[in-house]
Amino acid sequence: MKTKKNKKKNNPELELIVILDNIRSTYNVGAIFRTADGAGVKKIYLCGITPTPDNEKVKKVALGAENYINWEKIASNWRLIEKLKKEDYFLIALEQNKKAKNLFQLKKIKKKKIALIVGNEIKGISKKILKRVDLILEIEMTGEKESLNVSVAFGIAIYYLRNLLYNIS
Repeated sequence: MKTKKNKKKNNPELELIVILDNIRSTYNVGAIFRTADGAGVKKIYLCGITPTPDNEKVKKVALGAENYINWEKIASNWRLIEKLKKEDYFLIALEQNKKAKNLFQLKKIKKKKIALIVGNEIKGISKKILKRVDLILEIEMTGEKESLNVSVAFGIAIYYLRNLLYNIS
């Protein structure tokens, strides 16, 4: 879906896009839209059961951010992953996994186009998708809880990755 153009100045050579893999909560999706707008995300792909901004609860939390980011509803997320690979996107999954690296230990990104994938609040990102990504990152937890809310984790990761991307030499 085409939306209003974002008025913020971004480097047109650099691209951040987001893939929401079966996010259940309308409120998390709305919060992700709002954060994505602030971080200069170019597009959000809404996969599987992820609700769209047509949902009033998503709109309520997004506070209009859904009007500034292009978004698209996608049925087959693994086909999207294959398409983005062909378009030279560096695919990063944010997921707790044995193969995951600490987000904050990532110091450089060589690609100019990044797709960040975040997954279902309970089940995480599907194994089918994890097999196809270039890198799996996690946010290290030191408390008793095992994970952060998906929209909070997304916010931390997208701003960290944006900073690395915009500091390409």
